[in-house]
Amino acid sequence: MNPNLQQLQPYPFQKLAKLKADSQPPTELEHINISIGEPKHPTPDFIVQALQQATISQLPKYPTTQGSLELRQSISNWLIQRFQLTADSLDPNAQVIPVNGTREALFAFAQTVIDREKPNPTVVMPNPFYQIYEGAALLGGAKPYFLNSLESSDFLPDFDAVPAQVWSDCQLLYVCSPNNPSGTVLGLERLQKLIQLADEYDFIIAADECYSELYADENQPPVGLLQACASMGRNDYQRCVVFHSLSKRSNAPGLRSGFVAGDADILKAFLLYRTYHGCAMSLVTQAASTVAWQDEDHVQENRCLYREKFKAVSEILSPVLNVSIPPASFYLWQRTPIDDVEFAQQLFNQQHITVLPGQFLSRESQGINPGQNRIRIALVPNLAQCIEAAQRIRHIVEGL
Repeated sequence: MNPNLQQLQPYPFQKLAKLKADSQPPTELEHINISIGEPKHPTPDFIVQALQQATISQLPKYPTTQGSLELRQSISNWLIQRFQLTADSLDPNAQVIPVNGTREALFAFAQTVIDREKPNPTVVMPNPFYQIYEGAALLGGAKPYFLNSLESSDFLPDFDAVPAQVWSDCQLLYVCSPNNPSGTVLGLERLQKLIQLADEYDFIIAADECYSELYADENQPPVGLLQACASMGRNDYQRCVVFHSLSKRSNAPGLRSGFVAGDADILKAFLLYRTYHGCAMSLVTQAASTVAWQDEDHVQENRCLYREKFKAVSEILSPVLNVSIPPASFYLWQRTPIDDVEFAQQLFNQQHITVLPGQFLSRESQGINPGQNRIRIALVPNLAQCIEAAQRIRHIVEGL
């Protein structure tokens, strides 16, 4: 067995299931699950129709690992328009790879780029974090280095506090912007600074941008890593790779469709890895994905639905909790009046609501767990359920 498997911790939702195992919530109350970031808005009809139409003609065919040119061109066009890239700077034949959701790609990417023969291979990541980053680092033979993201720094990692030796050992930096769970966004200057650090210390930046299309201000879409490169005149996107998904953007988590784009040399190696990994995207999924990346109307409607829920929930909770609507994502990263695990237990036991304790999403680093005394609330159910959940949460808080 791979000895590094022993270093893996239970997934957050395994911990959550264990926490709830012996509970007996009030069955007269409908269970409302706001713990997991699984979109509940309907998948747009045109995506479903494209999926159905492709099923008959495409199922008898093997897909290629690289994916269809039509899909890659659709993705390239979307990236160029969305992030204001130079029109001829993104080659769909060399700089875009369709993937089966960002989760598998974020994991597989580390297995491709980590060189365990070098001394002290290190993967730097935010804390709290998407646990795939940690697992990918450990199974790739590297050591995770956690950057605490605290309220005092607007939940953004303090890259200036990283010792020079850590940057020297760093082979891969994961960033998540908009962030899961806080919804904060890395601005253009911070991204440019990271690119300069990557040049200085020779590491790769993997930017998880799967929440990039869920934002509060229609006039201020989050910037992306490739956009930061382009603003510096770096149209080869050297050392930079971005990960995007249709799960959140298009309410299609079951489609398992996303892409990786950026540095052509890195993606050439990643494509080689994936060819042996056997993870080509189904042609049926490719057909549906192609049309999804070509439409923006459904994405704008999606943002409106989330804004409505944020407004309603914050109005209910603000009198009893200090609620701050994040600039992006569909999460509230909410401070709790008592220990987050205990608060989550009370919500489930008394109000039949499931939230995710913040400390399940983070690790103790530099003597603190940055997720402690916080919960992640995913505003993914419909508006009525979100309002009901907020009212029940408020009831618990008022009783403390």
